[in-house]
Amino acid sequence: MKKILVVQYSQTGQLSKIVDSLCRPLIASRDIEVVIETLRPEKPYPYPWSFFKFLDVFPECVALDPPALSPLTVGGSEEFDLIIIAYQVWFLAPSPPITAFMQSEQARRLLKDRPVITLIGCRNMWSRAQETMKQMLNDTGARLIDNVVLTDQGSWFASFVTTPRWLLSGKKEPFWGFPAAGVSDRDIENCHRFGLAIEEALKHDRERGAAPLLYGLKAVEADISQVQSEKAGHRSFLVWGRLLRLVGKQGDRKRLPVLAVYVVFLILMIITLVPLSVVLKSLLAPLLKERHLKAKTHYEAPSGSGAERMEVFGCGK
Repeated sequence: MKKILVVQYSQTGQLSKIVDSLCRPLIASRDIEVVIETLRPEKPYPYPWSFFKFLDVFPECVALDPPALSPLTVGGSEEFDLIIIAYQVWFLAPSPPITAFMQSEQARRLLKDRPVITLIGCRNMWSRAQETMKQMLNDTGARLIDNVVLTDQGSWFASFVTTPRWLLSGKKEPFWGFPAAGVSDRDIENCHRFGLAIEEALKHDRERGAAPLLYGLKAVEADISQVQSEKAGHRSFLVWGRLLRLVGKQGDRKRLPVLAVYVVFLILMIITLVPLSVVLKSLLAPLLKERHLKAKTHYEAPSGSGAERMEVFGCGK
């Protein structure tokens, strides 16, 4: 009997649906026991958010300050054959509940020398958060063997409109020609292919090796044109975050004027620098082809964007 631990935190419920789809074949297997650990902050994050509460979270989020969590159901002494960490990206960093788990003593005991699959559900920018997650996994002695990323449907511009509307109002249905917010239902349903591949790999003890289990299944596709934008955005979050932490603690009304100024700065940066960066990267792409290929390989590791096994596990290419 193989044992899998799934650690998740889903504010809107979307990531839980992704986890459910992936785990369905695993739970149905007679040879696998699945333990799902849902993280619960002692002070819950609101959903839908109010505008300033949403922004007020970012200084602590990018600083990787761990919020207090309710006691976990796993104590840390248990041994699992495979661990799946499902997380959202907040302000280009793993969401605070996941950060809190990764910094906990239980995580250090559970993850040491264990194979780990990371599972991300987010708008579109995730590479900076995954680099942070890689470092946290290294700190615990875990072995990252796969990464799966599902991003929102629609274009970059569309999700810039639909995602804030969803988080601030709870409405994610299509409107005014914009698509529904979030990951598409089809992409969520097709996550079962990863569960099937994991089940097949566990039967042959492949989790004990160094090779990815989910190669050839379109696990992740990196958009290199956005990587520089993420780096610039992350630096901006760190600078403004430090300033806001000097002004007051999270929830302090003294932060409000600085947050208002920051909102103007952020909007101007998003509508000017980000598109400009994408255009420049596209224009320079022929000159930077080899560099971009190397970067794409790095950010898509270890699972990759290949599709050669899609039909084997019930999904067309």
